[in-house]
Amino acid sequence: MSSITNVGLLALLLCALPPTSRAETKTAKLRTVVIDAGHGGSNHGAPGLASVDEKRVTLELAKAVAAELSRRQITVVMTRTDDNFLTLRQRSDIANRLDADLFVSIHANASRDHSRRGFETFVLGQKGIEVDAPALRAGSGRQRPGVSENLSRMLDDLERGLAQTKSIALATQVQAALAKVRPNSKDRGVKQDSMHVLLGATMPAVLVEVGFIDHPVEGPELSRADVQAAIAGALADAIEISLR
Repeated sequence: MSSITNVGLLALLLCALPPTSRAETKTAKLRTVVIDAGHGGSNHGAPGLASVDEKRVTLELAKAVAAELSRRQITVVMTRTDDNFLTLRQRSDIANRLDADLFVSIHANASRDHSRRGFETFVLGQKGIEVDAPALRAGSGRQRPGVSENLSRMLDDLERGLAQTKSIALATQVQAALAKVRPNSKDRGVKQDSMHVLLGATMPAVLVEVGFIDHPVEGPELSRADVQAAIAGALADAIEISLR
C-alpha cells in the first residue's frame, strides 16, 4: 500500500473515531522518547570480553543517553533502569502506552569469529510492517478509549507504515552521529529487518547496535566511560534532530 493511500485511509479512519479520541490524537504529548536498554536479567545478550555482557553495557549507555536528553529538556522514559528482565513486547508496549514520539532500542553486537566491528541501525522492513507486526503484536498498540478493537488494530498498522519514513530518517541520523564520534570504527549502515522489539511500536522506532562487544579492541572500548559518553552524546544528537 502506498504512503498516499495510507494517508488517505488514515484520514478516513480518524474521522470514524469518537470526538474524544480525535481530540486526544491532536493533543498527544510531544518530545517524549523511550530508551530501551537491550536484554537484562536472565537474558545476558551477547557475551563480551572479561565477562562483560551486553545487558550491562546497554544499560549504562541507556542511562547516559537518558541523562543527556533530560539535560536538553526532552522527556525520557527508560524501559528498564536496573538489571531486570522484560519481554520484547513489554518494551514496545511501554512506548505505546505513553504515546511516545520515538522508540530507540540500544544493543551491542557479536560475531562468530570475534573479528567484526562497527555500528549499524535497524528499522522494520516491509515484511515486518505488513505481515509480522500484525501477526505477532495484535492488541499491543496504542490505547484508544472508545475505539473498537478492529479499528484500533487498523490504526496501529497504518501508524507503523506511516512511521517508516521517520524511522529511516532517525536511523540515518544515528549512523551519521556515531560516525563522527567513532571514526576508527566501521559505519555498517542502515538496515531493514523484522527486529522483534520493533514490531509492536506504532511510532518511529530503531534498534542501534553500537559496536561489537566481543571484538578484541572495540569490545573493551564500549565499557570505557569516555567512549560511552561520546556514544550517548551522538545518540542524543540524532534523537534531538529527529524530534524537530
